[in-house]
Amino acid sequence: MKQINSNIDQEKLRKFFIKSGVKMIGPETVFFSKDTKIGKNVTINPYVVIGPKVKIGNNVIVNSFSHLEDCKIKNKVEVGPYARLRPGTILEDESRIGNFVEVKKSIIGKKSKINHLSYIGDSEIGKSVNVGAGTITCNYDGVKKSKTKIKDNVFIGSNSSLVAPITVEKDSTVGAGSVITKKVKKKSLALTRSSQIEVKNYKRRLK
Repeated sequence: MKQINSNIDQEKLRKFFIKSGVKMIGPETVFFSKDTKIGKNVTINPYVVIGPKVKIGNNVIVNSFSHLEDCKIKNKVEVGPYARLRPGTILEDESRIGNFVEVKKSIIGKKSKINHLSYIGDSEIGKSVNVGAGTITCNYDGVKKSKTKIKDNVFIGSNSSLVAPITVEKDSTVGAGSVITKKVKKKSLALTRSSQIEVKNYKRRLK
């Protein structure tokens, strides 16, 4: 009986949001919470779960297989597909969270992009930041959580690890494949990478 009541509640919420102007291609696959707040001209694609304490602004697109909880999404933002927004996340105007990206207790600044395969936790990201694929903020040392600060106009190369506590100053670049453990100064390139070794005419062992 509890499940039936839950289904009835979901149908009421779906009808309410459709009447409010929310565009849903497969409304039967979208799940809301009773306290969900959604602005104007919002599109929610199939298979999206919206948990408690979620506020969505205007002109937002939430793509399929995304899970949102206790977060604030401002205007002209796109999320997913396959994104997870955990408690304490704020997405500023025109930011972009792409596929297989998890964000927890972080502020993502205006026009900043985290497009693929990344984890951002306990972080403050400024405006117009590009976070490359496979980037992670190493925020937990097994005892405490520490903060990562990435200032405006920073470019983080793919497959980088940012070991908190750490600050990456404005207009700087982190080279792909780097493990960053110290503060990165303004307008600088930070790069930690082993030298490539090449053995000519190498022959693999035969079975």
